[in-house]
Amino acid sequence: MLRASIEYSGSGGQLGGITEGSKAGDAGIEHGERLTAFADAAVSGDPAALATARDALREAAGSAVVVDAAGVIGNFQRMVRIADGSGIPLDTMVDTMSSDIREDLGLEGFESRRLAEQGALAKLFAPVARGAAMLGLRIAGRRGRR
Repeated sequence: MLRASIEYSGSGGQLGGITEGSKAGDAGIEHGERLTAFADAAVSGDPAALATARDALREAAGSAVVVDAAGVIGNFQRMVRIADGSGIPLDTMVDTMSSDIREDLGLEGFESRRLAEQGALAKLFAPVARGAAMLGLRIAGRRGRR
């Protein structure tokens, strides 16, 4: 979905920023470096680091951005914990359509990943499904910007 959001918005964000952290700089996203620092601090368990990152983000981007970022961080924490806690694997369509992005980001190496094996037909279908989804998002994005 993140890749689709980047495509839809035309923001030019770079997905590598997800796994590269501060090494990615702003990753093509306004205030990206401070947003990354805030997200990292939020999951670090270090209250001082969180306060520093939150204050830096607020100073650069404003309180509304801090509130939005905190909401996104909380939502992702909730979703990941529910999925990991219940052992939910990716469904076949999500597994198929996200295989390239998981490979690009090195997500297969994470201990907590829960993936179903893709069959040969699903592997052949993945590029077609991704292409169709991206085309649909580009069209919707153009119409939405008019």
